[in-house]
Amino acid sequence: MNWNKLIAASFFAVLNVAAFSAHADVQAPSQTTSHGTHLDIKKVVSVVDNGGGNCGIVDARLTYLDSSGAQKVLDYSKFAECGNQGS
Repeated sequence: MNWNKLIAASFFAVLNVAAFSAHADVQAPSQTTSHGTHLDIKKVVSVVDNGGGNCGIVDARLTYLDSSGAQKVLDYSKFAECGNQGS
């Protein structure tokens, strides 16, 4: 392989990494739904809540990919997972 091809391949590799990083930083706007709303979920990316060890109702966020591959974010309320339930 000559130097020109090696330099060109390296340049395009760097561009692809930069483009992927820029795309990964974009957050989808969050949506809030009501009970019974159909969600088009193909893959769950993450589920986080702000319970912080508290029992009761907490806010949670579901990040997922729909069937077209678009990233979506859903904010919802749920019962916290308490470590001492049933004690």
